[in-house]
Amino acid sequence: MLDIADELHRWVEQGREFAVATVVAVGGSAPRQPGAALAVDSDGTAVGSVSGGCVEGAVYELCQQALEDGRTVLESFGYSDEDAFAVGLTCGGVIDILVTPVRGGVYPAALAAAVSGEAVALARVAAGPEDLVGRSILVRPDGSYEGGLGGHPDLDHTAAGEARAMLDAGGTGTVEIGEEGSRCGQPLTLLVESSVPAPRMIVFGAVDFASALVRVGKFLGYRVTVCDARPVFATKVRFPDADEIVVEWPDRYLEATEVDDRTVLCVLTHDAKFDVPLLRAALKLPVAYIGAMGSRRTHEDRNRRLREAGVSELELARLRSPIGLDLGGRTPEETALSIGAEIVANRRGGSGASLTGAHTPIHHDGPVEPAGRLGSVA
Repeated sequence: MLDIADELHRWVEQGREFAVATVVAVGGSAPRQPGAALAVDSDGTAVGSVSGGCVEGAVYELCQQALEDGRTVLESFGYSDEDAFAVGLTCGGVIDILVTPVRGGVYPAALAAAVSGEAVALARVAAGPEDLVGRSILVRPDGSYEGGLGGHPDLDHTAAGEARAMLDAGGTGTVEIGEEGSRCGQPLTLLVESSVPAPRMIVFGAVDFASALVRVGKFLGYRVTVCDARPVFATKVRFPDADEIVVEWPDRYLEATEVDDRTVLCVLTHDAKFDVPLLRAALKLPVAYIGAMGSRRTHEDRNRRLREAGVSELELARLRSPIGLDLGGRTPEETALSIGAEIVANRRGGSGASLTGAHTPIHHDGPVEPAGRLGSVA
């Protein structure tokens, strides 16, 4: 539910009752991943999605039922060849969905933390003893927690430890706790949703292409910084969608700021006096993606300068240059789209090739970085 935290937090502040349906597990070619959620309030307003449309109507009704009877339920949806008109996933996948009425407990705190960008994990009992299903616990990075699962105190401690491990990895998914660990005579399944700060995109070069790329970065869930040494170009007027605008030499800023293994660096300066010192520093950092704009001639000249500056071939192999996928684009918006597409392909392990006629998976199970509030990004 944390991927729709903004709207749900407003509902809590307005005192609106609502129920949340959350994807717990998927199989086959399911359109959404664990953590995807659909919420319905007492007036019938809906926000979010659990299937991209296949089973939204049935899940909407389950949410309304949960609001009426106050019960948490776990439902499974799949595809049946015998009854093609039944509610199910036409893509052939299977999804398990947990439907929970939200009435106080740790949910307001979890939503407030997600909205503020605080790192927390929300763990809910998805399967197990009937009296425990739907109970929740909120876990913070230091291991402290709020709420409880209603069983033995050791169960809360065990659940908090599992949730913290998931939070450390920035992931969302299910955790199995065996009969002995549950202290309630039955095994449990926990759904753990991690809320982590949005990953960073740093765009170097306050050019027209950068303005379009900022919008694409925000769309993809990044916290976007624009950096340029020229104050006349690096302004809020030119980049109203950027989270941060920095006037500084790019290499100096990169050395001073914090990055991690989810950070993407997009070098659009297209000027050797900026590019070379910046990329020399960037290629030594454990970031997720480094791309640089320029023609193929610029690319060859820049690589020559980088080698002369001491950059190794292994480091150069990390550089995506010319930046972006080959979409044939010309406008800043088309170019930004190609850059965003390459970032997604790099993050998800995709090839960037057309799906038409291909026999590769549509949804990749490769490394997934958290983006935004949810540990898994569509």
